[in-house]
Amino acid sequence: MITQAAKIKARVVNGINVDDLLDLIDGVKQNAAKGETNWRVTTTWLGQTRSRAHVDGFVIGGQRVSRQFSFDVDEPVELGGSNRFANPQEYLIAALNACMVVGYAAQCAVRGITIESLAVETEGEIDLRGFLGIDPAVAAGYEGLRSVVRIKGSGTKEQFAEIHAAVIATSPNFYNISRPVALKPTLLVE
Repeated sequence: MITQAAKIKARVVNGINVDDLLDLIDGVKQNAAKGETNWRVTTTWLGQTRSRAHVDGFVIGGQRVSRQFSFDVDEPVELGGSNRFANPQEYLIAALNACMVVGYAAQCAVRGITIESLAVETEGEIDLRGFLGIDPAVAAGYEGLRSVVRIKGSGTKEQFAEIHAAVIATSPNFYNISRPVALKPTLLVE
């Protein structure tokens, strides 16, 4: 059991408990099963183009961790929605950016580099002829995305370049979006 005194002595950089992070890394190095995770989101249609995504937990190292989050999704009026919430593309890009932000914060923290500011801006184009089924030769999604990372902190340009390379190499969502991921959809008609 970690005592309050031990928590106070923990190295915290960028709000991240570096000792806990290093313990996790060491634990996974010693036992790969501790690094196995499972993520699940259930999304339910709410009418029109609205839906609600619900997270009820995840699994890490064989242990289920309960978490309760819901977020709503919609489309702009121009795409048939009510414009009440961000759309799936905005959540996709936000998920990519947020995953990268976590990577920068953690990579900086383990190196003892404090961050003053950090922003990731990502953009891309989707040709609606593909999404609307007008032209099967047109991709239904992004052909490419462009990101700009703005970071300021106690590191040197060389250190930030090394961190950038590490984030690009290890970000799960960067990996998921930049490479084909096998999708296995199953339809259950009730």
